[in-house]
Amino acid sequence: MNISAPFIARPVATFLLMLALLAAGAIGYNLLPVAAMPEVEFPTLSVTANLPGADPETMASSVAQPLERQFASVPGVNEMTSTSTLGFTQITLQFDLSRNIDGAASDVQAAINAAQGNLPRNLPTPPTYRKVNPADRPVLIFGLTSSAEPLTMVDRYADLGIVRRVSTMSGVGQAIIFGQQKFAPTIKVNPAALAARGIGLDEVASAIAGSSAQLPMGTLQGPQQSFAIGANSQLFTPAELGKVVVAYRNGAPVRLSDVAQIVIGPESALQASWVGTRRGEMVGVWREPGANTIELVDRILAQLPQLRAGIPRAVDLSIISDRTVSIRESFRDVELTLVAAIALVVAVIFLFLRSLAATAIPSVTVPLSLVGTFGVMYVLGYTLDNLSLMGLTLAVGLVVDDAIVMVENVYRYLEQGKTRLEAALEGAAEMGFTIVSITVSLVAVFIPILFMSGIVGRLFREFGVVVSVAVGLSAFIALTLSPMMASLILDNPKTAQHGRLYGFIERGFDSVAAAYRRGLAFSLRHQLPVFLLNLTLIALSGWMFYAMPKGFFPQEDTGLIFGFTKADQDVSFKAMTERQNAVGAILEKDPDVAAFGSFVGGSGGAGLNTGRFFIQLKPLDERTAKADEIIRRLRPKVNSIPGITTFMQSIQNIQIGARLEATQYQYTLQDTDLNELNQWAPRILAALKNEPMLRDLTSDQQTGGQQLMINIDRDAAARLGVNVTAIQQTLYDAFGQPYVTQLYSATDTYHVVLEVAQQYQTDVAALSRIYVRGSGGKLVPVSQFATLERKQAPITVNHQGQIPAVTLSFNLAPGVSLGEAVRRVDAAVSEMGKPETLHGSFQGVAREFQLSLSTQPVLIAAALFAVYIVLGMLYESFIHPVTILLTLPSATVGALASLWGFGFDLTMIAIIGLLMLIGIVKKNGIMLVDFAIERVRAGMSPREAVEEAALLRFRPILMTTMAAVFVTLPIAVGVGAGANLRQPLGVAVVGGLLVSQLLTLFTTPVTYLYMERLRQAAGIR
Repeated sequence: MNISAPFIARPVATFLLMLALLAAGAIGYNLLPVAAMPEVEFPTLSVTANLPGADPETMASSVAQPLERQFASVPGVNEMTSTSTLGFTQITLQFDLSRNIDGAASDVQAAINAAQGNLPRNLPTPPTYRKVNPADRPVLIFGLTSSAEPLTMVDRYADLGIVRRVSTMSGVGQAIIFGQQKFAPTIKVNPAALAARGIGLDEVASAIAGSSAQLPMGTLQGPQQSFAIGANSQLFTPAELGKVVVAYRNGAPVRLSDVAQIVIGPESALQASWVGTRRGEMVGVWREPGANTIELVDRILAQLPQLRAGIPRAVDLSIISDRTVSIRESFRDVELTLVAAIALVVAVIFLFLRSLAATAIPSVTVPLSLVGTFGVMYVLGYTLDNLSLMGLTLAVGLVVDDAIVMVENVYRYLEQGKTRLEAALEGAAEMGFTIVSITVSLVAVFIPILFMSGIVGRLFREFGVVVSVAVGLSAFIALTLSPMMASLILDNPKTAQHGRLYGFIERGFDSVAAAYRRGLAFSLRHQLPVFLLNLTLIALSGWMFYAMPKGFFPQEDTGLIFGFTKADQDVSFKAMTERQNAVGAILEKDPDVAAFGSFVGGSGGAGLNTGRFFIQLKPLDERTAKADEIIRRLRPKVNSIPGITTFMQSIQNIQIGARLEATQYQYTLQDTDLNELNQWAPRILAALKNEPMLRDLTSDQQTGGQQLMINIDRDAAARLGVNVTAIQQTLYDAFGQPYVTQLYSATDTYHVVLEVAQQYQTDVAALSRIYVRGSGGKLVPVSQFATLERKQAPITVNHQGQIPAVTLSFNLAPGVSLGEAVRRVDAAVSEMGKPETLHGSFQGVAREFQLSLSTQPVLIAAALFAVYIVLGMLYESFIHPVTILLTLPSATVGALASLWGFGFDLTMIAIIGLLMLIGIVKKNGIMLVDFAIERVRAGMSPREAVEEAALLRFRPILMTTMAAVFVTLPIAVGVGAGANLRQPLGVAVVGGLLVSQLLTLFTTPVTYLYMERLRQAAGIR
């Protein structure tokens, strides 16, 4: 059966069919979204709760613990972690990839509702959740500063002008303000003035709460008109609040201004942010899981003129960080790589065929296959990203192969004197099954990827499908359009007139072919050594695969650096801001830093002793160094500042895990015995700091904070009529910055904050001047029933899966692979003889790496098995599929040696390169073995058949291999944005192809003869 005959007979119909394919693909290309990576993320929800003034242990026990109990029953939760700091708890829930994020959100809200009865009654607001991963970085960060407006007004414009407008846009997960300075009238009470008048803090709080309210008052219905009843019941200004009567003494009113200072300040004074080195506010915008980053940022930037119009000119609005800059740069570079690959492969085809007509046929296959693939990608909901475009670039070398083989075979019949039509029909009939075999077996290589689980499987599924679709379309075009064009435009190369260049190249190729003929004859005369060489290559490839340094994904340069600062655990807020500014001053001087912003404190922090930096680097072509080099350059400078340590990491497009840590890789310790955990975590951290493979080691364990313990003498308190609840409430009113009432405006709700004057917050002795109401309404100083004791206490409390946890994080030393570091950490921890109840495990990227490490051999073995099954079915043979697969060891050795030699780890990207090699090299084996099998069936001896097959297929094998090499060469060179991610794949493919081309042309015929003898001796097919 000749599949191509109907298409050769109907050239107009064939042309129109290809035109339809081209049009559909072009439409799909214009509709495809652009992204850095395939949209694959674990569904993640972040639940937060606030209780101003509550210490971390209180937040962990009274807020985090009841919520965690309820969340544990939510189906599909893969990982649950929580962090509790001063007045704030954040619980992160990461679900199975199969879990729908909206269904998970409904279950989480139901769990929050169920936990309400066990939560503190004085929570200002119920816990809330967001569909966002806290470990993910904002896609866009705005900066707002002003030299004319106070920060409270800057905050108003940031909230109303940016946050609220952006939050309503589709695809936005959340927009939050870093270092928010929200308007809040603050009552700074003088305890001495209160004591002199016999007034307690509880009276002040009650007076304020009762003097400002916003309650419904109904309407007045007159005979003709109705009136809504209103009142001036709210007090906004310090002057209005100062007139509030707190109490009467000696018949005279004691007003709030008599015992307190009223100021307009921020709702939380223990947070601050900087745009560069100027005080201001930052607005971070996160995308929802699954939202396209570039589309979202484009929508926001399109609204930028309207956003600016809603902010006074006195407030400067700038963009600190834009994650799409590197994505766009990378996308442009991959597009250029794709164009370069197409140009190179066309040049290779022309070099071998030396005919414009013959070159045009396979050259047309490339755009048709690739553009048609865009249409399928759109239907499947894929994106144009680094992996899909990398797959298409590699597919350029594959999609021309079928057309090259077809043209080469038609050429052979033309040289025999056939007419164009006869040559096209006979050549297509002979090659139809071979092309189908090549294509089906190549697609079989990617079948295991389609069934891979986890985030790695999801990432590479798109890659495998894109390459498979492109190759499938190329086979379709090679069986339809290519023979049709050959029947119309090809000429007999023997009768055509040729120039000097043609003759020069032809003589050169004849010389190469003659050298190959001599080498082939030599290998056939010395079959045993050649066969032993192939067996040696099998063993060598296995050893290299085992011994080679392994990694997860190559380190990318996205132009973004995340900085994490950490000071002493008992550092004051004022000292922390000074040290944070010192780090900012160093960053400002670096020539490669385009912009940066930072903040300390706030609900998202890990304590008042930590800060964050978001650093945007200049475009790659305007920089003097790459991101990791800049980090190494900055590290000694920023860490020379006394009292603060700065950790930096290059932000990666592939984000795995839900932990926001100082450095890139995490190792978590868990123990139900908190004392044991607190004892062993510092010891393990100290041991790992001695490991030369690791850098920037740090821990989220912060148990060295200072706590002032009030030891209540209960007998004395009872005698004085003071109860514990009154003591705690009074101290909370004094130092917890409680919200005593709310103020409602047309656009927002504000809190009135109560606290003691500043001088009473900086002196431990000030506690003795706080009075608590006792029996008979008498005020009793705290010193009469309590003593003060200083002790250490945690400033953060962390849980993982409801169990206390400490996470150690680290970066890698230059030249160290993640596999080496993981093995060394495991060995170092086990050598310490830790208790059995102390459990250690890697998290995030390191954990996913361990899972992928165990699947790498399985993935390659599954790919080989799938190819064997397909080839066995196609050739109705148990033996010769093995012959074809034995072409792979030389390619594997070449690929691994190239990676090792150029200093690359065996990452998942390199593994994909090995899978591509299986497909490419196997195609050459199929062309040779398929021809030999047909000749044997026609009556030739195996040696004659394989020798003729090798000589006749030498030109197409050499042409397809060189096309694949030149297609992959731009990727291997690794120039431009995102090149670090793609380069290992290119190096693996180029190295593997060059070595396999050199060896398999000689080893495959010998292997075929040995396998044919085995087949005949065993009497099996």
